[in-house]
Amino acid sequence: MSNSSSITQFLLLPFTDTRELQLLHFWLFLGIYLAALLGNGLIITTIAWDQHLHTPMYFFLLNLALLDLGSISTIVPKSMANSLWDTRAISYTGCATQLFLFVFLASAEFYLLTIMSYDRYVAICKPLHYGTLLGSRACVHMAAAAWATGFLNALLHTANTFSLPLCKGNALGQFFCEIPQILKLSCSHSYLRELGLIVVSVLVLFVCFTFILFSYVQILRAVLRIPSEQGRHKAFSTCLPHLAMVSLLISTGMFAYLKPPSISSPTLDLVVSVLYSVVPPAVNPLIYSMRNQELKGLVWKLITGHFQ
Repeated sequence: MSNSSSITQFLLLPFTDTRELQLLHFWLFLGIYLAALLGNGLIITTIAWDQHLHTPMYFFLLNLALLDLGSISTIVPKSMANSLWDTRAISYTGCATQLFLFVFLASAEFYLLTIMSYDRYVAICKPLHYGTLLGSRACVHMAAAAWATGFLNALLHTANTFSLPLCKGNALGQFFCEIPQILKLSCSHSYLRELGLIVVSVLVLFVCFTFILFSYVQILRAVLRIPSEQGRHKAFSTCLPHLAMVSLLISTGMFAYLKPPSISSPTLDLVVSVLYSVVPPAVNPLIYSMRNQELKGLVWKLITGHFQ
């Protein structure tokens, strides 16, 4: 960090320079953040409380809610505070911490989504083997592997990114500390090493996405053989939103990290980053949980104080 050792803070990109619009951004992000806190918090509380939900599917759902809460809490409150107090600054240490936590939680979430697709595939396509393939110990090991892999991925990217010499100022073209924006400040060809690591990570995520796609194709093929039209409709209405959210997550994430500088612009970068970093944690509770009648009923009992 020879030339970057003098940097004590970074300047984040404001959503707007107009004070009224800054406050509008604050209230908008506050609403999204509170919705994410409420949705994921209710899922965590309900699953942890009710013994009937201590099954592999809900165990993975609990982990997903924890990851969503962590990832949105890593970036949104700081952005809200900057808009409220009309500032752009984030400390060097704060930026490194934010980048590490976000990459850790976002990576672990995608690995977990891959495991969740496998869980649904086994449950629907190989129900007789479900207890054998997804016992309690296997579920804990798979979830732990997702968290550990995300941690190692974040450690590699953070160490690589913040070891680069930075000599092109300290202004980031993003509302949080994002790897591509920090790489733009590098004045050395060493950034190619981190680009290579990004390509490898993206390829791994694409393999995960291919596995998710394969799992859902097999699930939908099995669903088409269901004689009940109501059963088919329920399965389709559950699987397709899952697949749509995973597709949004990987497409926007890949675009943000692999797009050429020639098509980069502050507005485009901002929209894409919101789509892959803010939208999923807020929408996942609706897609993965609130369409589940059993969980909805238990959440309602919890809210109304009739939880047994």
